Amino acid sequence: MTAPSTTAMPGALSPQRRAETLAAWALLAPALIGFALFHAWPLLRAIQISLTDWNLLREPQFIGLDNYVRLFEDDKFWNGMKLSGLYVLLNIPLQTALGLFLAVAMHRLTRALTVRALVLLPYLLSNVLVALIWLWMLDPMLGLVNHLISAAGLERQPFFGGADSALLTVAAVNIWRHMGLVAMLFLAGLQSIPASLYEAAALEGASEWQMFRHITLPLLRPVMVFVLVTSVTGSFQIYDTIAVTTNGGPLDSTRVVVHYIVQNAFSFYRMGYASAMAMVLCAVMGIYTLAQMRLMRAAESDLA
Repeated sequence: MTAPSTTAMPGALSPQRRAETLAAWALLAPALIGFALFHAWPLLRAIQISLTDWNLLREPQFIGLDNYVRLFEDDKFWNGMKLSGLYVLLNIPLQTALGLFLAVAMHRLTRALTVRALVLLPYLLSNVLVALIWLWMLDPMLGLVNHLISAAGLERQPFFGGADSALLTVAAVNIWRHMGLVAMLFLAGLQSIPASLYEAAALEGASEWQMFRHITLPLLRPVMVFVLVTSVTGSFQIYDTIAVTTNGGPLDSTRVVVHYIVQNAFSFYRMGYASAMAMVLCAVMGIYTLAQMRLMRAAESDLA
């Protein structure tokens, strides 16, 4: 009689590999469950609702693509998209530049945890709290900032109350709040760059600017992609600061697209129409993310 073969079947996993695979799935399970419950399912539900006429008080009525046809003829929606894009242009360049400056300064000058904590502190405060604080400080009549402006002999500024200055003021408040987080992300990227590269460049006579331009910036590209994608996406979703400080005014100067979506959903009770607008915004953000990651070669690293 021939002895039974001990050769494993092609594709079969060894007991150790099987145990590692099960452990990996067990570690991933909480994140996958959270993604399915709080992202995937709401997205599918929103797509379904966007095809209906639903006022929250009766059963949804299927109307096909009528909400999308109506959306493309809605000037207020496109004005909201334009204001959101303008907010991104006001917010992201300065926020990114200031965050990068703070990161380089902390990396070169000090590594004290106290300094990092102070830089990150504004981000740890809630958006509503930050908005209320700045709303009081920038009040045209009673605010501390306008009091100091008057004491300096200058004209008081409307800030949140001016049609020309409201969106810029909202952007400034959120730059102050988020630049600490951006600085921490860039600082993590800076700490991953080998010091030997800077030492070699210094031996070759490279200046600080040349090292920053030819070493720091290229090697920070993966972090830069992450910062730009998340910051732009988050800026297009700006709502709470505007809801607390201006509520879309004055004269609709801060009625960004998400504010308009929320207004349609919970003030006008047009949930189907609001869901359709949310789906268009989601598609725009998805296209932007893919384009940004492809243009900046997010999957590649110059350290390799």
